[in-house]
This record gives sequence, C-alpha cells and structure tokens, in this order.
Amino acid sequence: MKKIFLVKYDYINSRLDRWFKKNVCDVPQSLIEKNIRKGNIKINYKNEKCSYKLKEKDQIIIYNVNFIANKHKKINEKYIATKKELSQSSSMFIENNENFVVINKPAGIAVQSGTKSRRNILDILRSTKEFEGSLPYAVHRIDKETTGVFIVAKNRKYAQLFTSLFRIRKIHKTYLGVVLGLPEKNKGTLKDDLLYYENKKKIKTSAITHYTVLDNNNNYSLLKLNPETGKKHQLRKQLLIHGNPILGDTKYRISENYPSKKNTLMLHAYKINFSINGTKYNFSAEPPLTFKNILKEKYLKIF
Repeated sequence: MKKIFLVKYDYINSRLDRWFKKNVCDVPQSLIEKNIRKGNIKINYKNEKCSYKLKEKDQIIIYNVNFIANKHKKINEKYIATKKELSQSSSMFIENNENFVVINKPAGIAVQSGTKSRRNILDILRSTKEFEGSLPYAVHRIDKETTGVFIVAKNRKYAQLFTSLFRIRKIHKTYLGVVLGLPEKNKGTLKDDLLYYENKKKIKTSAITHYTVLDNNNNYSLLKLNPETGKKHQLRKQLLIHGNPILGDTKYRISENYPSKKNTLMLHAYKINFSINGTKYNFSAEPPLTFKNILKEKYLKIF
C-alpha cells in the first residue's frame, strides 16, 4: 500500500517529522525515525532525514505503514465556540488581512487551551469568518486576565516571521497598568533576574522593562510600561519585586490585605508597533469599560 501527500504552502520549511505528526498520525518520534530509516517514508522517492525541511509541492510517499496513534498521549480536543461567542467575535478585530489579524483580547480567556480551561482564543478564532480557509497561529503571549492588543498569524510563514521579529526585539509593546503605591522615580527602567522552574530545574533569566508614571495619588499609580524583553509574567513579577504590584493580581502580590477589584487585573496591552518589508504598522486597543471604571474609582486619568 502506498500513499502520496503533496506539501502545501503552509508547511514550507516545516520538518518532515513534525509534518507527519500533524498530518498523518501523532506517534512516538522513535517510530517515525525507524520507518524513515527503513525507507517507508520518502521525499520525492528519495530517502531523507526526519529533520528534512519541506519545500512547496514536495511529494511525501508512505509505503505499507498503518500507524496507530499513541494511546498514552492525552488528546487535546478543540474547544467549540458558542453561537454567542462567534456573534460577538467581530468586535475583537482591530486589523484583519490575508496574513495576520490583530485583536483586542477580552479578560478571562486564555490564548490556548490548558488543564484548567478548554475555552481559548485560538479555537474561537478558528471558527470565525475572518479565519475561513486559514489557521490561527499564536506568535506571542498574553496572560488570561490581561486585555488588549494581540497578534495572531494566519499562516506558518507569517507565524515564523513574527516569532523572529519578537526574538530580535523589533516588535514594541506598550501596556497600561495600575499599581499599588508610587514608584521611587516618575520614569525609569526595571532590570531584574527572574526565576522559573522547568521539571524542578531552576532557570534564571534577565528581564528589562521601561516605565513612566502617567498619573498617581497617595495609594495608586497608573503606569505606561514598555517591556524590552518578553518573559512569562514579566511585568507582574517585576512590579511585585519593586514593591508596586499590579492592582487585582491574585498571584503576584505583597499580601492579602491590599485593596483589589475581584477578578479584574489592571493590566492592558495598549499599543503594538512593528515594520514588515518597510511598511510600518501601529495598532492600539481601547481599554475595556471595567478598566476605565476602576481608573475613575481610584481617581486616575489616562490622558
């Protein structure tokens, strides 16, 4: 038995083994490598390594292979968007073109499904008319409770492009955050070593964030935050380290006693800007009504 697959545009430069797991069967890596060595999986009728980078219209030929998916691997079922979510989804879009979208992400929804919640932005976008004929690719991170600008690529080429731009720090983000207290200076740069754990292994990484105090009173400050690096929970961790935790943060905080608005993390991704092939892109997202209402309650103004 022989099966022939034609590589589509969206999988250009993808590794052979990764393509196989996505398009044929999600089996252990060792089993794919074994069948490649035996000549059961070929590219254009030639033997190639599992790390071979696919080209458009490559033919992948599979001989006499009847794989069974890994039974022990947890199946990640897609979240099915409700009719209400789909009807309201159009209000999220700030930009929509053939290669990417920019949305104003609402609070309380993760980018991807996790152990605690299956509901997520990518699966909702997958079912929208804006992504008809395309797949959503997350190219950066934003916390579940954080609102604001978020880029989602529509194809692998632009997903790789955005990933590269973030890695070389050519994409610039501006956040608005309400914090407890007042920083020592009205303008400055936070430089810290943050600790993360991967399989009990402690990893230390540097984080840099520039900030400006936009408004303040005796108890709270509204900050403009420009992260230079993009570490997980960077802003929340750094502001806690410097004694100014973000209002409403239930994880990174000084104590149980400081006032906070339940379930309202006062952190909003306000602006993002970058250039692609000489074209400059600038996008901004209006803070949600809950964010604005709490600013009023705390007697703080954005402008």
